[in-house]
Amino acid sequence: MIYINQILQSVKDSTRIRIIEIEESYVYIVNIDANTSMPKKELYSSLVTDIEQKEWLIIADPFARAVAEEELTEVQIKKRNADWEIIQTYCLEHMNSLLQKNGREIKIKEIAEELNVTATKVKKILSRYWQRGMNKNAMLPDYANSGGRGKTKNLSHDKVGRPRRVTVNGEYRSGINITEEIKTQFEHAINKYYRKANNYSLKDVYHFILHDFYADRYKEDGEIQCRIWEANRIPSYHQFYYWFKKLEDPKKDIEFRKSAKEYELKHRPILSNSKIETNGPGTRFQIDATIADIYLVSSFDINRIIGRPVVYAIVDVYSRIVTGIYVGLEGPSWLGAMMALDNMVADKVEFCKLYDIDITKEQWPTYHLPEIIIADRGEFEGYAVAGLINNLNIKIENTTAYRGDLKGIVERKFRTMNGKVKQKAPGAIQKEYRERGDRDYRLDATLNLKEFTALIITMMLQHNHKIIDKYPMEKAMITDGIVPTPMNLWNWGIQNRKGRLRTVDRDILRLNVLPRGKATISRAGIKFKNLLYGSKRAIEEQWYAKLKNKSIDIVYDPRHLDKIYIMNDNGMDYETCILLEPSQQYKLDFLEEVVFQQQLRNELEEEERSKQVQLTINTDTMMDQIIKAAEQKKKQALHQPTSKKEKLAAIRDNKAYEKQANREEEKFDLSSTPIVIEQPTEIIDFSSRIKLEEQTQKKSLSRLMEKLKRKRDEEFGKDE
Repeated sequence: MIYINQILQSVKDSTRIRIIEIEESYVYIVNIDANTSMPKKELYSSLVTDIEQKEWLIIADPFARAVAEEELTEVQIKKRNADWEIIQTYCLEHMNSLLQKNGREIKIKEIAEELNVTATKVKKILSRYWQRGMNKNAMLPDYANSGGRGKTKNLSHDKVGRPRRVTVNGEYRSGINITEEIKTQFEHAINKYYRKANNYSLKDVYHFILHDFYADRYKEDGEIQCRIWEANRIPSYHQFYYWFKKLEDPKKDIEFRKSAKEYELKHRPILSNSKIETNGPGTRFQIDATIADIYLVSSFDINRIIGRPVVYAIVDVYSRIVTGIYVGLEGPSWLGAMMALDNMVADKVEFCKLYDIDITKEQWPTYHLPEIIIADRGEFEGYAVAGLINNLNIKIENTTAYRGDLKGIVERKFRTMNGKVKQKAPGAIQKEYRERGDRDYRLDATLNLKEFTALIITMMLQHNHKIIDKYPMEKAMITDGIVPTPMNLWNWGIQNRKGRLRTVDRDILRLNVLPRGKATISRAGIKFKNLLYGSKRAIEEQWYAKLKNKSIDIVYDPRHLDKIYIMNDNGMDYETCILLEPSQQYKLDFLEEVVFQQQLRNELEEEERSKQVQLTINTDTMMDQIIKAAEQKKKQALHQPTSKKEKLAAIRDNKAYEKQANREEEKFDLSSTPIVIEQPTEIIDFSSRIKLEEQTQKKSLSRLMEKLKRKRDEEFGKDE
């Protein structure tokens, strides 16, 4: 229902309106915060619908207050009575006309002429009457708002602020009663301010409530200001907090203030455990990856830091035993996941031996396939998973995004591992943010990839024999005296529970999960990752003799590049290609280190190429300078041949003359001290020297002509 004199506030823009009249299907409203506000006509049903949909909130009347007559000044009383007389005498009888938009301006002008005032004056009186409650005290002037900045405002005798549960002048002040309208205001403020990413506190929300619903608005220096009402007219913070706890929805609050994934990850109820979904070892394996909190160095150069490694781990849900690991620089990706799967079915004794760790088969007995693998989205959503599903009959269950809690067992293992690494290993990340002047922990990096892998293997072996806290033990386990360590649970589960353990030939698994690549056949061999391979089949079929390079599909293991494999058409076997002598130096290296070495070589070559570009430019510049100097010297020469024929005819003699001069200049003198013979200084006459050179050239030409004549005479004599 809507009532006359009721105050509504817009949820959208906090506009406040008063209902001043209701007739049939319409209501008349005015804006109580505007300087002057004339009535607007709205549909009754439309306004009721907006209120039901909480687009308009019912609020307390900001002008409803008890004003003691004796507290008013004579000026206030006189002003109020004068304006009230105008309303009673001149406006009430014309109220129907004043409510309607059509004809309102004409009626206001008539009233203004009758009162001998301006039409604006009449509008202000009417606005005050409608906006402030349509009673006599609505016409009181706002002298409390007058005055300059810094002057004391005449608010009231009551304390402004948090209500105190004490008596003031014999009156008990404990706030106001919380009505349904006030509860709606609280709910609106909680949705608008509290359930937002701004993360406002409850105190902030309470202050917003007072600002929006329990404050007078006025202008000061052209700006809208708010004055909170007296303490006995506003709800207290404790009242708001009490009703907030009743309206509280933790799930909704966290989802709106943080995110839905934050709630699912950290705050959702935990009413079950992972073991319930298994019936023995091998039913479900969880696989996940993490970036280790440590920086490593290159195995080629200990002074080169190569960054943080990626650690993959596969854990059996039933027993918590680690069934496979991978440590490298590739990932998180299918390549890293594939290598963890490969390690899952590997003989762990042989695997540990590669890292100089000797164990027995009983210390790490896992080399099996599971029925189900629980994994992250991404690595196990691509085409590479098809081989696992179709050929090995392994079901893949991908968790939803950002839900690491669904793989809680392996996630917890990673947290423990990183904590141990931080305690022991140099180069580990010690704290998230370094203070100014702190040493950079990356400079302490000491371990290379192989050494860090040995470190991880050591921790995994310890985990497999460590007691699991809060493990949901079965009665039969307790009866059999089983201590809940992964190794004990694994062995007990195999003997007493069904499980889903299966084995597979490691080569068959590799054919299904190993990455495929492209190799090129050339005269130098089969080239892959800039490494050269050879095979018996390639020699027999004379692949290397063909002039045109050919591309073929190969399968490779990134951890052991001493071999690559060419798949045969039947998909059941393959041709092995062995690393050739020029690439044997990389036989024991991981793919990551080979790639790093090649990148390092490319960087060095690229750096040198940039220097060579500058060298080429400098060389071209110097050559141009030499040529220009020679051309300039030629232009400035004193003697120029008279004809092209003369110039060409003298080439042989000129060369002989130049050779003689070079011999004189280039001859070796092996004496340790030069012999100096004093001679009188010779004064060179350049004109005489030029003439001498011309005479020498003429003599040379005459000798040449004589030789030619003799040659001609000899030939003529032979013919006769």
